[in-house]
Amino acid sequence: MNDQIHDLLTRLTEAWNAGDAAAYAALFTEDADYVTFLGRNTPGRQAIEHVHRALFEGPLKGSRLAPMTTAAKIRFIRPDVAVIVAEGGSGLDGSAGPDPDRASTITLVAVRDEDAWRFTSFQNTRRVPAPGGAS
Repeated sequence: MNDQIHDLLTRLTEAWNAGDAAAYAALFTEDADYVTFLGRNTPGRQAIEHVHRALFEGPLKGSRLAPMTTAAKIRFIRPDVAVIVAEGGSGLDGSAGPDPDRASTITLVAVRDEDAWRFTSFQNTRRVPAPGGAS
């Protein structure tokens, strides 16, 4: 099952990198919650597509996500529910790779329905230096 979750993460990255809001949103359940690093919740697949279309056509046009599968921790709560904690990062148009200032830790919950695995929850937390150098 890890392979199926890795495939889901790969398709998420590919859809983002293609700027394809419909393909990106299709990887989420109809009632998914998508919480950005600014703390804004975008509830539902339709809203996720709408917001990402505006982002992909505007401020994040040409941005690139780094693959999340390399260090993803996948834990199956049940055979049809997985919690994923992954390192994320993106670079804006023209960058050679992820911008260190855009590094994130991403927590996702994936569920398997009758035809596929999809994300039902997404939380993106920007990584910032801890006060006093603590981890």
